[in-house]
Amino acid sequence: MPISPARETAYRILRRVESGRAFAVELLQSSDVAALRDSDRRLATEIVMGVLRWGGELDYQIEQLSGKTISYFDAEVRTVLRMSVYQLRFLEKVPASAVVNEAVELTKSARKRSAAGLVNAVLRKWQPHKIQPASRERLAPDSELRDAMRRTLPVWLFERWQQNFGNDAAFALVWASNQVPATSLRVTQGSREAARERLADEGVGTDPGRWSRGALIVRAGNAQATKAFRNGEVVIQEEGSQLVAELAAPQPGQGVLDLCAAPGIKTRQLAASLGQGTLVASDVSAPRLRTMTRLLAGRIPAGVRLHVVRLDASVALPFGCSFETILVDAPCSGTGTLARNPEIKWRLQPKDLQRLAELQARILRNALSVLAPGGRLVYSTCSLEPEENERVVESVLREAGGFRQLTTAELASMFPALSELFDPQGYFHTRPDAHGMDGFFAAVIERIRS
Repeated sequence: MPISPARETAYRILRRVESGRAFAVELLQSSDVAALRDSDRRLATEIVMGVLRWGGELDYQIEQLSGKTISYFDAEVRTVLRMSVYQLRFLEKVPASAVVNEAVELTKSARKRSAAGLVNAVLRKWQPHKIQPASRERLAPDSELRDAMRRTLPVWLFERWQQNFGNDAAFALVWASNQVPATSLRVTQGSREAARERLADEGVGTDPGRWSRGALIVRAGNAQATKAFRNGEVVIQEEGSQLVAELAAPQPGQGVLDLCAAPGIKTRQLAASLGQGTLVASDVSAPRLRTMTRLLAGRIPAGVRLHVVRLDASVALPFGCSFETILVDAPCSGTGTLARNPEIKWRLQPKDLQRLAELQARILRNALSVLAPGGRLVYSTCSLEPEENERVVESVLREAGGFRQLTTAELASMFPALSELFDPQGYFHTRPDAHGMDGFFAAVIERIRS
C-alpha cells in the first residue's frame, strides 16, 4: 500500500531533526510542506511535534511492547515506531490498521525491510490506551498521566526544575511545555480592535493578549493566509517576546543597539517604538542576517536609520559611539520555549548551561561598554535556568562599576500592566504554566550618570 504524504513527510522531517541538523519549526514551514493538502499538512505537523514533545514516553511504551531497550532499534526503525505509537496513543481519529500498515511500508522504504516484521509485531501488541495531550485535567499525585509526563523530559532537567521551582510547579511546567502553544500576533498598524475585525472578516478569530498591549491570540483560523498578515498589519510574535522588547522602551531620536538580533522580530518592534533615530541590528550569523534583511524590507519607519551589521558580540564591540538603548537578546538554552521547540530538551546537556553562561556574560560585558550614561540596557533570554539569567547579571554587575539594575518599584511604575511579572529583585519572568506564554527572563540595567 502507498505511504500517505503526511506520514512520509513527518518521517523525513523527524529524521533530519533527530540527526541534529535542523529544527522542526523551520522544516514544517518549507515549500514541500506548504504544498501538501491542508489535512496532510496538519497531520504531518501533529505527528512531528507530538513525537518530539512526548519522545521519552513513546520510548517507554515501545520498550514495554517489544521487551527491548530503545537503543536496540536502528535509528530509522525508532523513528517509525515513535511515529506509530504516538498516533496509536494520542490520535483518536486515526485507524490503528492504517497506522500499522503504513509503519511497515515506511520501514521498508527506509531500507530496513528485515525489520518490517518486528515493527508489525510490536505495534499489533498495542492495546487502546489514549491520552489527550490537549486536555487540562489535573495531574493527580501518582497518576499514570503524571508518570507519563515525567518521562517526557530528560531526568536531569526534570530534577533541576523540581529543585528550582518545587515539585508541583515542575510537573505543571512540564505539562504546559507539552501542550500545543497558541499562535500570538503583534499588531503593527492601527488599533488592536481594528486588527481583530480585519482578521475576523477573513475567518480568523482572536482574543486580546493578556499582557502586551499589541498582542492578539489566535483561537481559530489561519492568520498567515490573511491579507492582514501578507500586508504586514500583523506579524507572528510570541507575547512574551513582545514584552521583552517593550521593556527596552526606546525614545524617539535615540541611538539603539539590538545585539543578537536575527531574525529581526524584536528589531522591527524596536524600530516601531523608536519612530525616528538610529537602530543598529547585529548578529554573528550571515545567513540569519540575510533573512532578517529580507523580512525587514519595507517594514521600518522612514525616520529610522537601520544599519545591519555582522559581528560577534562575544568579543570587543567595534563601535566608536555609545547607545542610549541596548537590547541583548542573548543566545541561550531555550528551555522556556519547549512547547514550540521540543527537540531542544533532547539535545541539551547539563554542561551546556555553563558554556552558555560564560558566553552570555561576555556579551553582556561588551554591551555595557557601549551603553551611554543614563542609558538603558535590557538583558534577556528565553531560558528558565538561573545560571543563564540572574547569575549572569549578578556576576557581571559585581565586576562592572557604574551600573545599576532597576528596582521592582521603578519597573512597576513604568510598566504597571506587567507589575506581577517582576520579582522582588526586579527581574522579569514569564513561564508557560503560570502565564500562558513562553518562558522569558529579563533584567533592566541603567548606566549611572557620573
